[in-house]
Amino acid sequence: MRRHAQPPDWLHAPGLKDWPTALAASHHLLLSHGMAVPVIRAMSPGAEVGITLNFTPSVPASPSPADRDESRHFDGFFNRWFLDPVFGRHYPADMVSDYIARGHLPGGMSFVQDGDLAIIATPCDFLGVNYYTREVSRSTRVPEDQNLPRTVHVAPKEELTDMGWEVYPDGLFGILTRIHLAYGPIKLYVTENGASYPTGPGPDGRVRDDKRIQYLRDHFLAAHGAIGAGAQLAGYFVWSLLDNYEWDRGYQQRFGIVHVDYATQRRTPKDSALWYRGVIAENAVDLP
Repeated sequence: MRRHAQPPDWLHAPGLKDWPTALAASHHLLLSHGMAVPVIRAMSPGAEVGITLNFTPSVPASPSPADRDESRHFDGFFNRWFLDPVFGRHYPADMVSDYIARGHLPGGMSFVQDGDLAIIATPCDFLGVNYYTREVSRSTRVPEDQNLPRTVHVAPKEELTDMGWEVYPDGLFGILTRIHLAYGPIKLYVTENGASYPTGPGPDGRVRDDKRIQYLRDHFLAAHGAIGAGAQLAGYFVWSLLDNYEWDRGYQQRFGIVHVDYATQRRTPKDSALWYRGVIAENAVDLP
């Protein structure tokens, strides 16, 4: 399941808003992963077994202590809460303290039983990386007029994707190299990366999605830079092949490199698909 960098007012089914339930559920999702790894290996000898996690790197909006702490907390909530136990580091202590202080863990970590963390940390063959954007963290725990002025700004609205997400390829480089350096060499796959743009067929039937081509090009170059820095990146999967049903957004968001006419089911490769075909054939990215 893909989690979103900035949770809006709409919700995924079943629509619960309950921190104790969410934290217990996250633990049992990780536990089910750890229990499944040896079963898959036993049933499919020679198969690579891993886990895919969603990543949104965070940067503070200013150098203020409040913004730095907000960025730390977001990173712990979104990234480290899942990365750390998978790699045998237990749950991050600062986040456990935060959640207890905020009333999110009224029973502490009572849902963690003896042996759970060892199961979650069962060694995997690879880690899948889903990446779309970054988070610019601005504290709401101090009044805006008492915080330092912003020094990091999100791109203007007209430069965001149709999902309202900032295009930030440096974040892909950062998360791939961070995992490599902080959690040890492991085979990595970019299992999701892409952008939603509404571009449809023109009068000639061609879909000129130049923004998506630029998005993919820049992220491919970021991934290549991470390989050069030592990241063990073994593969990349664009999200997505087809325009499709995007969770609670329905059919409104078009991530595909192939356009789908939902009324007729006609498929039309976009310019990005033709460009991507060339990248695969040449094993190279053309520079703009």
